[in-house]
Amino acid sequence: MFRRRLAGAGVVVTAGALLCGCTSSAEKPETPGLEPRGTVLTTVKPARQDLTNQISLSGKVTIDPVFGIVAPVDGEIRYVNRQPSKTPATRPIWVASVWDDGVPRRVEIPKDSTFAGRLMEDRADVTAGMPVVSAKHAGYGIVAEIDSAQAYRISGAVKNVRAQIKNGPGPFPCEALGTIAALPSGTIPEPPPPSPDPQQSGAAQDVNKGTTGDPALNGSEGGGDTAGSEATGMRLVCTPPDDVKLINGASVTLDVITAKAAHVLVLPVEAVAGIQGKGKVDVVGEDRTRKTVDVTLGITDGKVVEIRKGLRGDETIAIPGPDLPTAAPNTDQGGSGAPG
Repeated sequence: MFRRRLAGAGVVVTAGALLCGCTSSAEKPETPGLEPRGTVLTTVKPARQDLTNQISLSGKVTIDPVFGIVAPVDGEIRYVNRQPSKTPATRPIWVASVWDDGVPRRVEIPKDSTFAGRLMEDRADVTAGMPVVSAKHAGYGIVAEIDSAQAYRISGAVKNVRAQIKNGPGPFPCEALGTIAALPSGTIPEPPPPSPDPQQSGAAQDVNKGTTGDPALNGSEGGGDTAGSEATGMRLVCTPPDDVKLINGASVTLDVITAKAAHVLVLPVEAVAGIQGKGKVDVVGEDRTRKTVDVTLGITDGKVVEIRKGLRGDETIAIPGPDLPTAAPNTDQGGSGAPG
């Protein structure tokens, strides 16, 4: 009897051992497969659509806002001898010329403004689009500060600005003044000493040192000061129609359109390295590997960006786009390079 029980137990143990052996070999867990390094998992195809570069800015009503006037061309800046005036000009003020290959291009401040300061040294080399003069609008204006993330989207010519005062008038058109670029402090030079001989003074007068009979343009007769203008950050300054009632300090929302394009080739901004001008994208081949190509970029609405050149439109593009190269460690300034 006892031997039968042992025999039965042995059969059970043997069967269990066999079962465990089969299970461990047949059901061995496997590590999930990984794609080879560099394989692209997310892609997108270029598409065509109408595109508007439209930006919303927060601003405030301001009295006598300062704005900048830029150089029209590359060249040498030569300032006209203007002193500040508290009387706004009744016509555009000629304040400087930019000389390019012997040809002068005038820099003027618009009417209803006063001269606020020089932003460059006289006879300095300047480039087109560089702020060279500051001006002060006479009366109410609207000022919206611009951060660096918005700067390149709005750096082109502002086509259309509409404003809405919070719990007040609007929407209404708002005329943009000057540039959005940040301005250094504006300076007003001391007036030149009077010449003892008026005839010699008139004969030696420089073409860029002239004055006019209009006190608002000359400034010295207008009771101006020589303090110059303070530095500003990047800002958009615009003026509303005369019939819009403004209150200093009131909050304003600005809707800014800088450009429009119809049926253009676009990609999501995440697929492109760069925002304006030249950029790069990664084209994905049939073997799922990337090839970085140069593209020419147009306008953007913050979600997609226009591709003007560099793609046919049938490519497969990787997301995210190519990264900028990593900067080499600077051991001279405490970088992470190997200690000496």
